[in-house]
Amino acid sequence: MPESKKPDNERPPGKHPQNAAGERILDARSLRGLAHPLRIRILKSLRHDGPATASQLGERLGESSGATSYHLRQLAAHGFVEDDPGRGKGRERWWKAMHNGTSFADDLHTSTDPEVRGAANLFLHEIANIHTQELSTWLATRHDWPEPWSTSGDLSDFTLNLSAAQLHELNEKLHAVVETYRTITPDEAGDAAQVRVHLHSFPRSHPSH
Repeated sequence: MPESKKPDNERPPGKHPQNAAGERILDARSLRGLAHPLRIRILKSLRHDGPATASQLGERLGESSGATSYHLRQLAAHGFVEDDPGRGKGRERWWKAMHNGTSFADDLHTSTDPEVRGAANLFLHEIANIHTQELSTWLATRHDWPEPWSTSGDLSDFTLNLSAAQLHELNEKLHAVVETYRTITPDEAGDAAQVRVHLHSFPRSHPSH
């Protein structure tokens, strides 16, 4: 997809690049706009827990409403969140996420711009921190869930010998499997809960190398 030269904050609402899964495709500018720990946490909360006001987000995240309000405006300027006019009364301002998730444009992985690499590192490390927190919460509370939920989770790891192309192929196939479950509606799912699926796959250096 060719990158538009039109700045993000001049694009019409909802016209930011996204993939078939409804995920916002991050370019260098939008990545820099998102790469702040509190903005990432705010966006995660709006996506997973639903629309909220700045005050509600402050309570959810242990931050002041002034801080969440400021970062909400920054997220809006970069096209990540928008007003939810169907909620609230009077001057109460509700916000909602504009996309299901985020993904990197291909050139972000190979950028040599120090600012872009720094923003990418901050973003990815914060996502890794969130994954660790979510997993820790599950392990600490899983016995509070009834059967079969308490035994339905998974904590597995595998060591494979793959080429870079095979690793990419594996990731694509795993993503495709997840996508087949994304369209299941609450009515179809029955006794459903929101489920988080983490996928970490990466090469490691072998001591003999």
